[in-house]
Formats: sequence, structure tokens, C-alpha cells
Amino acid sequence: FWLKGILAQPCFLEPTVDPLTVSAMSLKLQKRLAASILGCGKKRVWMDPNETNELSMANSRFNIRKLIKDGLIIRKAVTMHSRSRVRKNLEAKRKGRHMGTGKRKGTREARMPTKVLWMRRQRVLRRLLRKYRQQKKIDKQLYHFLYRHAKGNVYKNKRVLLEAIHSKKTEKMKEKALQEQSEARKEKARLAKEKKLQKKADAARTEEDGGWQQQKKR
Repeated sequence: FWLKGILAQPCFLEPTVDPLTVSAMSLKLQKRLAASILGCGKKRVWMDPNETNELSMANSRFNIRKLIKDGLIIRKAVTMHSRSRVRKNLEAKRKGRHMGTGKRKGTREARMPTKVLWMRRQRVLRRLLRKYRQQKKIDKQLYHFLYRHAKGNVYKNKRVLLEAIHSKKTEKMKEKALQEQSEARKEKARLAKEKKLQKKADAARTEEDGGWQQQKKR
């Protein structure tokens, strides 16, 4: 009988519900409206956890804008995808690290085709020849000679081509100097011959004049 009376009395205990769950559920609308206004996703919307009561009262876009202005709702920055580790790894690879046989996929030709290396080399050499021709450092005949030899795989890099250019120019200057010396010698010999002939002609004329005067005296 006494137990039945106790059970009949009203119970005034509050239900044990987690307040965080209630606040999270109640702020669903606010988060959606804030994401729409801020132009981002719901994950980037930050709401002040100390002002849940005021946030839960905002049920319109106007109120949400006011809360954004007051700083209770903020759009979080985009999560950065750092490339510092990538840069560090690439710098190490330039030194030759992490490039052993265990890291390689594909044949040598597939990893760096010989045709690509050939194209790069030819472009470097032809660019240098074109630049020297425009600067009048080489003439068109030498340009054509070096161009054809570069295509024939004679010069393996720019240094060898520059050495070939300097040697060709030196040879050309030597030939020019020898030709000038030869022409100078020929000119000197021609002048000497003319002088000798002139002297001989003068001597002959003098003898003729002397003989004519003797005949006149007789």
C-alpha cells in the first residue's frame, strides 16, 4: 500500500539530455543560412560557442548578417595544402637523392627519351648560331657550315661549338693575312719589275740619244 502511494506521487526530475546535442541541433538552420550568406560550405562556418543562446534566436537572414557583422559568425580560412615537404623532396632529388633503382619506374628511354635530348641540344646550338649571325660575329657561309655540322652530330654541346667557331675564325684570319702578304709581295715585285724596266728603257734611250748626237757632230 505504501509503495503504491509513492509511485503515484509526481516526479519533478529533469530529463538527462546533453545540452551540446540540443545546441548543435538548434543551430542547424543558422549554420545553413550563414553558409549561404558567406558563400562557403557549412564546414567553414564558425559560430561562437559562448553565444549559443543569441545564435539560436536568429532565425532569418537579416539576423544572421547582423551576427556576422558583430563577429559571432565567422568564415574560416581555407585549409592550406602545404608544398613545403614537396619542395624539400625535389631539392633533394636535384642532388641525386631518392633516385636509386628502387625509385625508378620505366626504362631509361621512357624516363628521358634520347630524341628529347637531341632536340634540346640542337635548339641550343642553333640558337647560338642564329645569335652570332645576327650580331655579325659570323658570316652566312660560316653559319651554314656550322649549322650542317651541328646537324651531323659533330658538336656535343655549346662549349665545343664555341671552340669550333673561334678556331674557324682564327683560320680565316690567318688565311686573310697570308693572302694580304702574298698580294703585298706580288705588288712589290711588280713595282720592282716596272722600275727595272723603266731604268732599262731610260738607259737605252740615253744610249740612242748619245749615238744620235755623235752622228750629228760628224
